[in-house]
Amino acid sequence: MGYTKRVRYKNHKRHINAGARPGSIIIPHDALPSKITIYSFNQDDLQVSKGEDMQTITRQIAKCTDHTHWIRVNGLGDARLMEDIGTFLSINQLVLEDIVNTHQRPKFDEYDGYVFGTSRIIYFNNETELVNCQFSGIVKDNIIISFEESYVDYFEAIIVRLKAGKGNIRTAGPGYIFYTLIDTILDNYFVLLSQIGDLIDQIEDKLYQSPDKSIMFDAQQLKRTLIIVRRACWPERDKINDMIRSESPEITKETKLFLRDAYDHCIQAMDMVESYKEVTSSIIDLYLSMVSNRMNEIMKVLTIISAIFIPLTFIAGVYGMNFSREDTHGHVIKDNMPELYVQHGYVYALICMLAIAVIQIFIFWKKGWFSKL
Repeated sequence: MGYTKRVRYKNHKRHINAGARPGSIIIPHDALPSKITIYSFNQDDLQVSKGEDMQTITRQIAKCTDHTHWIRVNGLGDARLMEDIGTFLSINQLVLEDIVNTHQRPKFDEYDGYVFGTSRIIYFNNETELVNCQFSGIVKDNIIISFEESYVDYFEAIIVRLKAGKGNIRTAGPGYIFYTLIDTILDNYFVLLSQIGDLIDQIEDKLYQSPDKSIMFDAQQLKRTLIIVRRACWPERDKINDMIRSESPEITKETKLFLRDAYDHCIQAMDMVESYKEVTSSIIDLYLSMVSNRMNEIMKVLTIISAIFIPLTFIAGVYGMNFSREDTHGHVIKDNMPELYVQHGYVYALICMLAIAVIQIFIFWKKGWFSKL
């Protein structure tokens, strides 16, 4: 059986700017350059364009006036682009600050003419690192604009559906696209939890077959991973509930029906997280219990060995004192060891010691001590 891979957590430090003006757009030094992809679509047509500046957005929107536009921004390293988007769509500066400050908890906010939401994208990358990054989305009129920290094609399935043009993905509006993005994030939580479940199974198999201290470390790492997923799932549930209760025209009644299904998925993910957390805690407790029992067994063996050798050591110690029976003039010394000059005394002593050991072993065996080792 293979060993579980060590879970690593991708370094993603929080950048704190104490005293900064509210609404300040401060780009982290490790942010990736922004890349823009625009999907403009209606029931009969899909237009795709790519670029890196605001002109890419304005040209596409001006060209496709009767389309719904999904503006996808990958990388948050361009402060000028963020400001231009805010000006073009009349977005509050506090929203732009939340987009570039990528340690937001999942939430849903309503503003005059648009809605804003964030989620956490969590997955294992190819190097078995746990990636925890932010997704942000703004829905306004016939536009949805999404922001992602990396270039990873996390929403490939949605793009495939857009290109196929089946169902109502092209006709249900930007609010529905926002729902599909959230639903994809939730679906990938289940993928992540499935991978965690497989790792837990490997740890359990190792626990029963060849336990060692790495089990405790691996289980603790998975427990930490589950805590991260839990911190994303709980506020995500509240966020979806806020969307269902929203009276914003950007979130239509038809979209709310699908959001109820996403709400159920979020509850299921939360239940799985709690179940796996209990299993990992049980694995740690069971391993510690096995170590304790093993230690008790070792101590029992040592106790039996000590109990056998204590009387033997006593006899050897008594006759090891070697007090002479006679002095240097041949006179018998009173109360000194009379057995010192007994013929075959050494053999008799060994036989006595062996008999005592055999009797003790027989008594221990009758009491069932050896069967419990």
